Amino acid sequence: MRRVFARPSLVLVTDSGRLRGRALEDVVRDAVAGGAHVVQLREKSLSHDALVELGVRVRDAIAGRALFFVNGDVDAAIALRADGVHLPEDGAAIAEVRARVGPNVLISRAVHSVEAAVRAESDGADMVQLGTVFETASKPGRAPIGIEGVRAVCAAVRIPVIAIGGIAAGNAGDVIAAGASGVAVIGAIFDGDEPSAAAVALRAAIDAAVASRA
Repeated sequence: MRRVFARPSLVLVTDSGRLRGRALEDVVRDAVAGGAHVVQLREKSLSHDALVELGVRVRDAIAGRALFFVNGDVDAAIALRADGVHLPEDGAAIAEVRARVGPNVLISRAVHSVEAAVRAESDGADMVQLGTVFETASKPGRAPIGIEGVRAVCAAVRIPVIAIGGIAAGNAGDVIAAGASGVAVIGAIFDGDEPSAAAVALRAAIDAAVASRA
């Protein structure tokens, strides 16, 4: 399982506020078919029970073709038998979460600086999710760290760095070229009408950057 980030990956972060009448599980299914390697269930407005209910449908839509992460709710991650749990930068201690989920569940930590990334690695995170890289409507008012910020964090840690924030097919390659192990997207897939085609375009940009980097 931990080898999944050996090649740069495409992570889909969910946002039911962008569905426009579609079912979340249908968007997820199409995105995975197009090349998403990881689906991160991020629905902060839902109660625990509602998150688990939705998570069952999302997990079934993934059907083992991609890794399934749950954002923030460790109990939900356990109940859903998720592959990983993503923690906010100021969230629960990684050691405490590790004791609860066991050795085979991946733990991701959100970070916004070199210092936070180094700390997360030292605390035992399997990976970090770094943002905000570019300006994005998902995090209004947050100053972007830019490509140089991605490069600095990737040089400072050995664990995978997943970049997030304003990433689309047109700039995903730049992020990978800076050393990121993958990109996480919301709008680049949810805001279009064809999630599978959007994932294909992102995957192509990632693969092209990998080929150039090699």
